[in-house]
Amino acid sequence: MKVVLTLIGGPTALIEVAGTRLLTDPTFDEPQAYDAGTITLVKKTGPATDPASLLPIDAVLLSHDQHWDNLDHSGRAFLAHAPRVLTTPAGASWLGGSAEGMDIWETVAVQGSDDNGVRVTATPARHGPVGIEPISGDVVGFVVTPENSSGSIYVAGDTVWYEGIAAIKDKFDIRLAILFTGAAQPRGTFHMTMGSNDAIEFAHAFPQAKIVAIHNEGWEHFMESQSELARSFATVGLASRLTSLERGVPVAFEI
Repeated sequence: MKVVLTLIGGPTALIEVAGTRLLTDPTFDEPQAYDAGTITLVKKTGPATDPASLLPIDAVLLSHDQHWDNLDHSGRAFLAHAPRVLTTPAGASWLGGSAEGMDIWETVAVQGSDDNGVRVTATPARHGPVGIEPISGDVVGFVVTPENSSGSIYVAGDTVWYEGIAAIKDKFDIRLAILFTGAAQPRGTFHMTMGSNDAIEFAHAFPQAKIVAIHNEGWEHFMESQSELARSFATVGLASRLTSLERGVPVAFEI
């Protein structure tokens, strides 16, 4: 099964598989600062392409709506063009429109131009260390499984490595993993997304998965770049497992 992945910027990527076009966390604003209450988030780069060029989209996979670096002003406007927005139950209640809240392990079918389409399953995610939940809010990951295929695609969303992620391997054969990395530190000294250690743990737990890392550029609060992650993978002998992406350039995978 062929999958084409195009990094648009930050957490935003186009996934094309089984005739279905899925977009992760839409962020299309130009560089600016966002008032996030007790902190300010600073975006340094705009998207690699005009959002209109990505249409039509069959569904948006929105890990959460409450943080500007996962859903910005232009991203919110883009949701009106998506027939389905799969996200957390809390996010769906706030967004309305085509947003659908998914409970963990719930599965829905998404139909594209292909007769088969894909199944999307909501997966556990924790946006930082234990105890961060009241501050960071609800977040969800996704597993995308093409119909008539045994292999699946994992979209981490904003999460760290923890036992909830490990549980996915008991339910799915993950062949391609899209990890949200960067070791984001918008507040304090702890990270709220995967760093090198988290990604390496994931790689060992999911030995069949090809790995790409996104959401590690374009914002001031990222502590690790894609190239730094690649060096870490090379240090522990995992260089062949990680594919680096260039913004706006489609990359094909077999799952």
